[in-house]
Amino acid sequence: MSKSFKRGSAARKLLPKVIHSTPLRVNIPAGMASAKPPLGSQLGQRSINVANFCKEFNERTENIKTGIPLPCRVKVKADGTYDLVIHKPPATYFLKQAAGIEKARAIPNETAGKITFKHLYEIALIKSVDPPLELMTLPQICQMLVGIARTCGIEIVKTLDPVEHEEFMKQREENLQNFLKELQETKATKVLRGA
Repeated sequence: MSKSFKRGSAARKLLPKVIHSTPLRVNIPAGMASAKPPLGSQLGQRSINVANFCKEFNERTENIKTGIPLPCRVKVKADGTYDLVIHKPPATYFLKQAAGIEKARAIPNETAGKITFKHLYEIALIKSVDPPLELMTLPQICQMLVGIARTCGIEIVKTLDPVEHEEFMKQREENLQNFLKELQETKATKVLRGA
């Protein structure tokens, strides 16, 4: 019995250790990985050398404009090493850039920005090389982007007149300022009622 036990423990030593943890999913700004929380603590929980990870990430993203959010997947191996997969920026980032806006819809049922079908197609081409979307066809990716644009309040139009678009953006800014002013006044009256 002792010999069979010894053989079993020797076999266990030869087999690779299996780690069943899910990959770490995190958005890191290009060229800005640092050991500060939340990234440092998330990597530390998975026993990853934070300084080496940050150095590798920043080197791999040095050709990308600093600050662009990049979705990353980090899979830790049994020997303590890791696989780092860096995806293209999120679709919302590209849509907001194409529409020329920083934030999506703030007011309910508001049109936050406008893009053309050409913008949509270009974004779909960029996103088609992302690993999660590799099995989707270009029309399917375009349909997905239409849904994302709708939730962000971005309208898709055939053509976009620059003068008309500039006037639209000015009107949107005025509406946003009025909405924020009303919101501030509502909060102030609630505070006064509570006092």
